Amino acid sequence: MPNKKKILIIESIHKSGIDLLENDSNFDFEIVDDLSKENLKNKIKDCDGVSLRTAKLNDEIISAGKKLKIISRHGVGYDNIDLNSAKTNNITIAITATANAIAVSEHVMFMLLNIAKRKSMYDESVKSGNFINRNKLPKTMEIWKKNILIAGFGRIGQNLIKRCLGFEMNVFVFDPFVSKEKVELLGGKKADDLVEIVKSMDVISLHMPLNNKTKNIINYDLLKTMKKNCIIINAARGGIINENDLNKALNENLIYGAGLDVFEVEPPSIDNPLLKNDKVFLSPHTAAFTEECLRRMAKETVQNIIDFFDKKLENSKIIKL
Repeated sequence: MPNKKKILIIESIHKSGIDLLENDSNFDFEIVDDLSKENLKNKIKDCDGVSLRTAKLNDEIISAGKKLKIISRHGVGYDNIDLNSAKTNNITIAITATANAIAVSEHVMFMLLNIAKRKSMYDESVKSGNFINRNKLPKTMEIWKKNILIAGFGRIGQNLIKRCLGFEMNVFVFDPFVSKEKVELLGGKKADDLVEIVKSMDVISLHMPLNNKTKNIINYDLLKTMKKNCIIINAARGGIINENDLNKALNENLIYGAGLDVFEVEPPSIDNPLLKNDKVFLSPHTAAFTEECLRRMAKETVQNIIDFFDKKLENSKIIKL
């Protein structure tokens, strides 16, 4: 068919998404795993739509896509896209707004419990034959009745609050764009001042976008005001936490521990001191890497493209440029 739309799938996605394109006669597609700038510029030239995971699309690449109408993100973040270029070239940016909230909120709880219960230390102690020395190990922490701040209250934050309330935690929410009524309806308490609220928190979980206002928002000056038993978890975007400041605060025992699924530079440099800090629990940007979530994200990423060309794409999935 001469009017078929050409879709570029940048980095492989779950087969469930591929199946949608294979079963739709209106589309051709190509999967590209060579993420070099020159290859992407060449491949994007004749494409109508793009499925995008973690590769960076700068102005040079986007502007090469003369037919490009939509970039559909396999996820909710879009800081790897030059938004000014997308706006200039009249390209729609869509996200998988509903796909990853459960997986990421579960991952936050997984990190929180591992840190609070000193999983790595206790596990290593038994496996190395030091079972009888258990009384000499540092004690763990309960999360029952502890104060947790959810900073950023989109779909992930709203899923996380349910899990925190299940552990009978006291949940506070910082998000200037969400009403007090919405927060209270879901069982939380609205916080209006980030600098003040962190002083009384036992746990802080970050779910903000990365932008000029949030970059390095968690820095040494803020860290040193926190409680010594505070745990910080970042499953949002690297760069929200200043990594050198975090490492310094941990080494000075200003806070209890941290969990990071994301880093300012990915993969992080082998010289990044957090990789050697035993007070940090790390995962390689895999909070959404459940089988179920990858299936949902792949299908939603592709469906967003199909819906765009059918003029059915929901406004809630479109980023305002």
